[in-house]
Amino acid sequence: MLTVIIDYDSGNLHSASKAFERMAQETNAGEVRVSADPAMVAKADRLVLPGDGAFPACRKALAESDVFETMIEAVLERGRPFFGICVGMQMMAQKGFEYEATSGLGWIDGEIHKIKPNEPALKVPHMGWNNLSFDQPHPLLRNVPDGSHAYFVHSYHMELNAPSQRIACVDYGQPISAIVGRDTMVGTQFHPEKSSSAGLQMIANFLSWSP
Repeated sequence: MLTVIIDYDSGNLHSASKAFERMAQETNAGEVRVSADPAMVAKADRLVLPGDGAFPACRKALAESDVFETMIEAVLERGRPFFGICVGMQMMAQKGFEYEATSGLGWIDGEIHKIKPNEPALKVPHMGWNNLSFDQPHPLLRNVPDGSHAYFVHSYHMELNAPSQRIACVDYGQPISAIVGRDTMVGTQFHPEKSSSAGLQMIANFLSWSP
């Protein structure tokens, strides 16, 4: 089995790759590679899309990358399991509104808007640990207790039009979508590679997921 972490010059690849490599080794889940090679992406059994920075810049970099069309085909036509992380998750939405209106991948029925907590003491960005509240069962959550801590760093979040696509949320003066997904796609607003044992368990679960 081959898991490819997509390199499009907009993700924190080092920490993500180390965490996925560690869990692949511990669970005998095959090989993890970081790659910008369309041939490598095409033969991957699972795909991971990290993302750091502003939504428009990440979306532009992804669209202009050599792997973009191959990634779309792998996920939409061949049903390869897909894991979007942070801005990688946000790009699954229909549209983002960070600085300017920017079309997303359109895989999840939602939009990306600035966090507006209803408590003045809560600052933006939402940074640090927060407790997950599960909305529905999902293979990503196997052996992860409801209420587990996850590590967030973001100023924008996904507002869903389809509540059925929200898997978990957190409270930060307003509901924040923490995990979204449908079909063979899943995304986390938090960084699982920085979320201690709960995040590592989610990575292990993704590596063994066979939709």
